[in-house]
Amino acid sequence: MKKPTILVTNDDGFHGPGLRPLIKAMKRLGRVFVAVPDQERSADSHSLTLHKPIRVYPISKDFITVNGSPADCARFGILWMLKSKVDLVVSGINRGYNLGEDIIYSGTVAAAREARILGVPAIAFSQSPDETSYAAAADCACRLAKETLRRGLPPGVALNVNFPGAQDGKYRGVSAARLGRRIYSSNISRRSDPRGRNYYWLGGKDVKWIKAVGTDVNAVASGRVSVTPLHLDQTDRSMLETLSHWEL
Repeated sequence: MKKPTILVTNDDGFHGPGLRPLIKAMKRLGRVFVAVPDQERSADSHSLTLHKPIRVYPISKDFITVNGSPADCARFGILWMLKSKVDLVVSGINRGYNLGEDIIYSGTVAAAREARILGVPAIAFSQSPDETSYAAAADCACRLAKETLRRGLPPGVALNVNFPGAQDGKYRGVSAARLGRRIYSSNISRRSDPRGRNYYWLGGKDVKWIKAVGTDVNAVASGRVSVTPLHLDQTDRSMLETLSHWEL
């Protein structure tokens, strides 16, 4: 039986600590190719590089870095590197969660979403920022990828997976979960450089979790891996019906 072709990407870049554990895990399932940013591109969201040249740097026959966004990497990996002959795209393992509203900003999730736009099943993997080992996450990612290859995903759907800190290398289980709420600080701090010019930092470190039952936030807070199906179609159908009655 022919082994599946798997593309690995991320937003933490070539030196991301979760990259090589994920590559090693995916090699248990099939032939692995890698396309990642040449530097960290966290919170790049779903940006594509359209107004400047994109440069691709070969690391090996099956490994490239790109001076672009995570979505660029997914697109290049699928269309240029593999000529659309790819069975699964996995993105991560991100250093830090991508829960709730995080998916709007996440380059990790954007790479998986771009793959799904191109018709390839995709999974985004992220891990607790307090966890230093990626072994348990990589092992679970392998099992989830294997099941995805076996069962497939519905059209337009990608998976977003978050790993809590592992206890003795294990999790308390896996939960299918909807998106929850993570609320970041709204502070904007102003500072001055040595020449007296102002510069600014957006947000802060404090994040509030709303641990509603059935959400990804609640799952990881309980020590369980969260698996959330994300759909490309973001239409609010109830509001669509309401809009039909507006006097437009």
